[in-house]
Amino acid sequence: MSAGERIVAEHGFWKSPITADLVAGKSIRISEPTLDGGEVYWLEGRPAEGGRMALVRCGRDGNVRDLLQAPSSVRTGVHEYGGGAYTVLDGTVFFSEARDRLLHRLSPGGRSQALTTAGLQRYADLEVDAARERIIAVCEDHSESGREARQSLVAIASRPDQQPARCLLEGSDFYSNPRVSPDGASLCWLQWQHPNMPWDGTELWVGNLGADGGLREPEKVAGGADESIFQPQWSPAGELHYVSDRTGYWNLYRYAGGTVPLHEREAEFGQPQWVFRMSTYGFAHDGRILAAHCEHGRWSLGLLDGSGELDPVPTPYSQIDSVTVRGAEAVFRAASPTQAPALVRMDLSSRRIETLRDSAEIPEPVRSYFSAPSSEYFRSGDGTAVHAFLYKPCNPDFEAPPEEKPPLIIRVHGGPTAAASDALSLTVQFWTSRGFALADLNYGGSSGFGRAYRDRLSGQWGVVDVEDTVAAARHFVAQGQADEDRLIVKGGSAGGYTALCCLAFRDVFAAGASYYGISELAGLAEETHKFESRYHDTLIGEWPAQEALFRERSPLGRAGQVKAPVIFFQGSDDPVVPKAQTEAMVAALRLGGVPVAYYLFEGESHGFKEALHIRQALEAELGFYATVLLRMGVRS
Repeated sequence: MSAGERIVAEHGFWKSPITADLVAGKSIRISEPTLDGGEVYWLEGRPAEGGRMALVRCGRDGNVRDLLQAPSSVRTGVHEYGGGAYTVLDGTVFFSEARDRLLHRLSPGGRSQALTTAGLQRYADLEVDAARERIIAVCEDHSESGREARQSLVAIASRPDQQPARCLLEGSDFYSNPRVSPDGASLCWLQWQHPNMPWDGTELWVGNLGADGGLREPEKVAGGADESIFQPQWSPAGELHYVSDRTGYWNLYRYAGGTVPLHEREAEFGQPQWVFRMSTYGFAHDGRILAAHCEHGRWSLGLLDGSGELDPVPTPYSQIDSVTVRGAEAVFRAASPTQAPALVRMDLSSRRIETLRDSAEIPEPVRSYFSAPSSEYFRSGDGTAVHAFLYKPCNPDFEAPPEEKPPLIIRVHGGPTAAASDALSLTVQFWTSRGFALADLNYGGSSGFGRAYRDRLSGQWGVVDVEDTVAAARHFVAQGQADEDRLIVKGGSAGGYTALCCLAFRDVFAAGASYYGISELAGLAEETHKFESRYHDTLIGEWPAQEALFRERSPLGRAGQVKAPVIFFQGSDDPVVPKAQTEAMVAALRLGGVPVAYYLFEGESHGFKEALHIRQALEAELGFYATVLLRMGVRS
């Protein structure tokens, strides 16, 4: 091939340097950054190391090193999804070890000591109560066999030779965000009850910490069953701040004997609290608040002053989260359409940005294969404007035959109260560089577009999400961006459920892929973990009172209507969607003569962590689609 000459080949069969090995083996997951005395700490999920979560520190001298060696993994199983697995003060780290579920203390000298004893308790959202030499944490107790796990707020001595753990508060179904005021006199926290999820309704409470360390005079100061509170945090001056969606958008407030709005805007300053210790704002040295906020699916930074003015802080990023601020320094996780998620440090005085860690090692020549996303709106069946990011096929070495339209993959995110972003994803580019178009869909129920958009899914799961997915496919076909005979739908977890519903209830898609997707709602209602065990009350209805509706919206019950081939991926140890669900769907489809492929990965949970399995899944999915396209008469 001469320079500049491109090979003509059908969409979906282009060769690409963005390999499954590059996606799986050269990527990490960065989470929970924090600052302590000029040093930066964070966690790295490493597929190449069996998916372990490594604790990493960048010292004042810029030296980056692991603080705990393999096989140590800093992870908590509270809510199954975890988060808030460590905290640090003055160089001493307190963390949850995944292998034994115990809390440990790691001294600046590198010595690790257990603070709790073996049992069926899990700990998360750790907070240092320095004045009393203890850690306050959310405790999830699984010791009562056959009963739902119990949650409480507990205090654990910060040295192993001190008194045993003490319960500070219990009685609510869920707790999060215990935070000690700067003077050590007060504690704030969030709590909520079944059937709410934290984005439905939470309560913000404050109590006094007595001389004996007990919690006194607890008082609810904000929130309720229909108001979601996010990230309560004390300012350095001891003023309680938080994010609330009381106006329809997650905005910032201060508590001063009542609710004081700081900046009202049709933008989201909060996120659905799927994991602990999520953060979108922090307090700067000059009293202003550095806050990340989302509009139309893209995130920005701004500095909020006492007058309510939000001064934009220009950055090259469109995805920003995990914001932590100390003095004039901030760290956060950020990404853009051309940069994969990275750990970023910012000097707030100069606004200089420094990348501390990239999540992906991307060879520079590979960047010419990246597809740039466009932000698209289209109308769903009920007339609502629905959002998606569209990625067109992109490969400098190949072009399609004249007039050929590409196959389109519609990717349905999980949650379902999550969001698609335009942050650079090697997984997305894996597909587009091979000639597929891909639409990353923010269907009704997604976050980032206000409460009304989230609430579109209330009682309508399996209906609104399906309608929006089908509407997206038809929109991009009508726009000439996709071949209507080669439409593919895929998703993971709740996204897998939507994908399977699309295949079972609508005859639009030529193929589908389910990553640990839900196929039988009744079984999920009876078997899943505590955090999501009543999620269906909002999404569908109460179980078992509305059992008929659960059966009606379950893909398994409509397996006989599926015509398109489907590929399934499942972890053997998944506590959220047990493998029996997927295997029942696979068996039903095979019985009906539908071409099916099924991959069970031993040792994996809800979301794959090992590089080998991530690579195998991508390669198998690509091969499966190729077979489908060949069956339809498309040949390379």
